[in-house]
Amino acid sequence: MAILSAQEIYSDAQAVTATAASTNVIDHGLPGTWVHASTPIVDDKGTSMICLGIQVTADFNTLTSLTVAFQTDTADTFGSPTTIYSEVILLADLVAGKKLAVRTIPYGTLEQFTRVLYTVAGTNPTLGNITAGIVTLESAFGSR
Repeated sequence: MAILSAQEIYSDAQAVTATAASTNVIDHGLPGTWVHASTPIVDDKGTSMICLGIQVTADFNTLTSLTVAFQTDTADTFGSPTTIYSEVILLADLVAGKKLAVRTIPYGTLEQFTRVLYTVAGTNPTLGNITAGIVTLESAFGSR
C-alpha cells in the first residue's frame, strides 16, 4: 500500500464482517473553499483530483463477493450519497496484499464529505480486513 496520511485514511485494517461504511469520513471542505477558510474562492480549488487506494490487509472468508463503493455527500451522515466509483470483488481476490482499487476521482465530482462503503454478498465473513485512503499519483501508479 502507498504511504498514507492519518487524516486521509478511510479504513485502517478495518474488519469487514458485515455491510458497513468505512470507519472514517473525510471532510474536504465546501467546494471552492481552501482548507480551514471560511469563504469560497473564485477558482474552485476544493474539487481537485484525488486518488483512492484500497488494499486487503487480511484474508476474507465465507462471503461470495464484496462491493466497494466510493461515495460523496453534502452531509457527514450520508443521507443521500452519490456513488462515484463501485467495484465488485470476488472472494478469490480478497487475499492479504491484494490491491483492490487505485482510482483517480474526476475533477468536480466531490461534495464536502467522502467515505467508502463495503457491501457483503453471501454469508457475512468472520475474517477480512481492508485499508483504504487517499494516495498520491506517484504512490498509486509508481514514479516515472
